[in-house]
Amino acid sequence: MKRKLLKRGFLSLLRMALTLSMIAPVAALAQTKRVTGKVTSSVNSEALQGVNVLVKGDSRKGAITDNQGTFSLEASPSDVLVVSFIGFKSKEFKVGNETTFKVTLDEDATQLTELIVTGTRNTGRTILETPVPVDVISIKDIMGELPQMDLAQMLAYVAPSFNAIRSQGGDLDSHVDPVQLRNMAPNQILVLINGKRRHTSALLITGTAVGSPSTSVDMLTIPAASIDRVEILRDGAAAQYGSDAVAGVVNIILKKGTNKLTGSLTGGGYLNSGGSAGALTNAGKPDGFNYQFDANYGFKIADRGYLNISGQITQRRPTLRPFVNDWGFYDNTYLSNLRTDKYGNPIITNPELISAQAAGNTTQIAALQTQDGLMSARGLTKADFAVYAGMPAVTLGSTFYNAGYEISPNTTLYSFGGASYKYLQGYSCYFRRPSQTDRFNYLLYPNGFRPQMTSNTSDFSNTTGIKSKVGEFSVDFSNTFGRNAMRIGMVNTMNASLGSNSPVNMYLGTHQFSQNSTNLDFSRYFKGIMNGLNVAFGAEMRIENYKILKGQDESYNYGDAGILTVTKAGALVGPDGKPLENASSVPIVDATGLPLQVYAGQQVTVKNLSSNCQCFAGFGPKNERNEYRTTMAAYLDAELELTRKFLVAAAVRLENYSDFGGVSIGKLAARYSLSNKLTLRASIASGFRAPSLQELNYTHTATAFVPDANGVPQPLDVTTYPTNSTAARVLGIKGLRQENSRTYGLGMTYQPTRGFEVTVDAYQIDVDNRIFRTSYFNASEVGNNYGEVIGGGEAQFFVNGANVRSRGIEFVGNYTYNLSRNKTLNFTLAAIFSKNTILSRKTLDLKVANLNPEQVVEKYLSRDVIGQFETGTPRTKLIGSASYRFNKVNVMLRGTYFGSVTERSISSDDNGNYYDQTFSAQTIFDLSVGYDLTRNLKLSIGGSNIFDRYPDILRSENQGFYLYSNNQQGSNGAYYYGRVMFNF
Repeated sequence: MKRKLLKRGFLSLLRMALTLSMIAPVAALAQTKRVTGKVTSSVNSEALQGVNVLVKGDSRKGAITDNQGTFSLEASPSDVLVVSFIGFKSKEFKVGNETTFKVTLDEDATQLTELIVTGTRNTGRTILETPVPVDVISIKDIMGELPQMDLAQMLAYVAPSFNAIRSQGGDLDSHVDPVQLRNMAPNQILVLINGKRRHTSALLITGTAVGSPSTSVDMLTIPAASIDRVEILRDGAAAQYGSDAVAGVVNIILKKGTNKLTGSLTGGGYLNSGGSAGALTNAGKPDGFNYQFDANYGFKIADRGYLNISGQITQRRPTLRPFVNDWGFYDNTYLSNLRTDKYGNPIITNPELISAQAAGNTTQIAALQTQDGLMSARGLTKADFAVYAGMPAVTLGSTFYNAGYEISPNTTLYSFGGASYKYLQGYSCYFRRPSQTDRFNYLLYPNGFRPQMTSNTSDFSNTTGIKSKVGEFSVDFSNTFGRNAMRIGMVNTMNASLGSNSPVNMYLGTHQFSQNSTNLDFSRYFKGIMNGLNVAFGAEMRIENYKILKGQDESYNYGDAGILTVTKAGALVGPDGKPLENASSVPIVDATGLPLQVYAGQQVTVKNLSSNCQCFAGFGPKNERNEYRTTMAAYLDAELELTRKFLVAAAVRLENYSDFGGVSIGKLAARYSLSNKLTLRASIASGFRAPSLQELNYTHTATAFVPDANGVPQPLDVTTYPTNSTAARVLGIKGLRQENSRTYGLGMTYQPTRGFEVTVDAYQIDVDNRIFRTSYFNASEVGNNYGEVIGGGEAQFFVNGANVRSRGIEFVGNYTYNLSRNKTLNFTLAAIFSKNTILSRKTLDLKVANLNPEQVVEKYLSRDVIGQFETGTPRTKLIGSASYRFNKVNVMLRGTYFGSVTERSISSDDNGNYYDQTFSAQTIFDLSVGYDLTRNLKLSIGGSNIFDRYPDILRSENQGFYLYSNNQQGSNGAYYYGRVMFNF
């Protein structure tokens, strides 16, 4: 029944659009003719691509210059053409009897009005004319003066509503930088390239800045050199573009230019001063050195087309921020050679002590039976056992292309896409100390080991389409395919249950996500309805596939290194006649204290050694997945100018998911110009986001560390089970439901003078059934023989944990002033003031025998996860910058203010006081100074966080993997760089 309704709704949309096309006036008001021309720069006579040529009084009738600077449009002799381009003075001229024009534009940095394509399907809107807020960031113009090298970090330090927090640990969380908008989760932002949906990474990021598991587009795979500009739509747009666009849309517009080679070579590194942690960390030599080369060049295709190609090579060394702790590296059994193997034979772990005893050196014997004495004898310090946080090492190569060919004046073929390869090795695991007897092997790692995670990621994408005319309608038909595959590995590790036969480097498995979208879009502008009506409608079919492929057997198997097969019935004793000892060196005896009696052939677990690859278990057969989803959608989008001052826009979308059924969502927006300087705008929208295939199907066992009574983190194996698993059903966990959202926006734009623009926007986003991850459930808490289902570890799940709300106010101001012909001063100030709130917690009637209702509620959505969503990221972020250009020199100074952050804990002291902590606000400064050596060569130097600010240190109870909070500027400290840029 639901499918019939959707089909009927789609047909209704098509009939509505066709009716509008038939009733629209088709009689021309005047005799028109084809007008062509070419636009060049007065500075160097170069052709200007992307220039707007519009008929005055009818901004929807016009053209945009191609890669040769040429344009073509229909106009009448009485029409006046307006030629405008960002950074140049506009020109107007009457068509008259001419049919061919040569237009020369003069530079003028105060001209900042640029047409946009995101958030509207009307090609004539500028930033200040849209009914919703849109930021336009010219990457090609700013990338030379920013210390940041990759796209996500550039945007994070230019647009305050955009975040890309780099994790400095957390297993695989550091392998993709999740992107966010308006402090919402990464899976609530939609990324487009040239208006087409970009596929996400295969990785499910389990720990994000807002506490939600999430997928994200890996923007590191898109070379910044390929990008002309980025348009950020800060408004709910699910009805226009589909699910994921709850918080907004990021549209990446690729370059089209030809016959010009541009590129840069950048090198830089971190100061690594150590911050303010004192003896807990060590100041080291500069680290994190990185090098990046990028280039872009465009080719003409028979004067009718273009092929623009970009490439990037990146090499980043890791940053190491050690936590020098004192958690007891060697225990007494290690120091005194008291350990035995499963047969009862002694294991010599302190040969230095044996030598001292043989020599009769009593002073040395006493010293070697202490931790400090043995460390000294082996030339070790506490820093050798430190936990390492920091940025991973990255090797990246990527290439992108953008191509188009004009078959006829009304028909253009286009294609774009790219491929990239990324190898990443990160420090995201705790050091395994020799005192952790269940995950230790003397032969392999006599002093313990520090596992490291690796990933090999290949990414491929391609879009091919055709734009043409069918009658009076513009048509765009395209197909977009993207695939991201991550091969996960571990080095410097082992499977303790396999003993010394364990491999030390392992392949853990591969995650792969692919997406294919086919789109058919129609649009038409009706000049005679009111002051103009633009109608667009279309359909989309999307197919998604998510795979988990298993790793090598040793990465997930349980070996027999600690299991003894009895050969003779009798007492379980060693060669010395004493009871065999378990991994903690405790004798294995019966209730009377006598050696355990066993029979021949019996298998006895003498040493309960940890299975799986240490730090991060491999993906085994039980984790393998190969899941598909098909999504069908149809939309209708209209913009009507009731008067020249009053614009109303509406959109409705019908979607049907093969696994979640159908849904209809809508959006309504309006803009009213109080004057030619002041405009008000507002919007209301509904949204729908089905859980991603990763959220529905991800399952894995990882090692968490939980502080014991002494505050020392102890390992705990935790398995994340999908909601369709036996572990979930037995506990009472239900299947994931879709997230439904409502977005409200109200704002204003103000342009008091030319070159001075201000926008202020307030928003509220309500999301029902937001997905979070539960805390740990163990067998003793659940009871009901739950151990038979989950084994000896603990279980957690993704659940619809709460209804949430995000509110905020955004401010963007820009002022550009021309001091003289060669001197320009630009000021920008942008800010977001936001607040996230849990409106209500979702709690099920779980089948838990040994926890009271309050404890179950806390397990289902714990206070640390709530804290991460509500206060774990800065509620206030301000970015202020000043740029000054004079002759051959340009200087940029930027300050970024991160508001305070409060992290909530689930641990407390004896009086019930939680170990919560508030981190003070932070301000960092970036600086760049550039000099034009020649017309074709430019040098730039500078830095980020130039005053080497570190966040507050964590209180002692919360010090584990990190010493500093990671949710403001991170703990990498000052970064300095040098860059050479060229263009020919």
